Amino acid sequence: MNATGSSFLILFQFAAALQLAVAIMNLFVVRLLKWEGEVARMPLLLREVFYVHAWFISITLAIFAAISWRFAVEMAGGSDAACRWLAGGIGIFWAIRAVLQVTWYSSSHWRGQTGRTVGHVTLLTIYGGFASLYLWAAFGKLL
Repeated sequence: MNATGSSFLILFQFAAALQLAVAIMNLFVVRLLKWEGEVARMPLLLREVFYVHAWFISITLAIFAAISWRFAVEMAGGSDAACRWLAGGIGIFWAIRAVLQVTWYSSSHWRGQTGRTVGHVTLLTIYGGFASLYLWAAFGKLL
């Protein structure tokens, strides 16, 4: 593996660790954002759906992390078609998430609040970085 491939290998391993961290953080989002009261006031079905979705997003991200760690060499090399497909799927997932971070959420949730603004920009940077890395692995050889 050349120097570029080695750098990509490290980036995939870093992305794997960071995705696992986001998966774990997602399980504590209610506590982190101090939403206990709001969630408790949700109708039972909405509350149940909220928690099931939170768990499934975390499971999905943990799977992305495991795939990224296990196949980091193959994704970094870009020669394995199955890994390019996996990278493409993960990249599209993160690209959509980054776009939604900007277009769906109201800026009223973070504007004027330094901590939340830093969190918003940090997450946007992480999600955009994930999208860039995986989409490059999937489609970089086509450019």
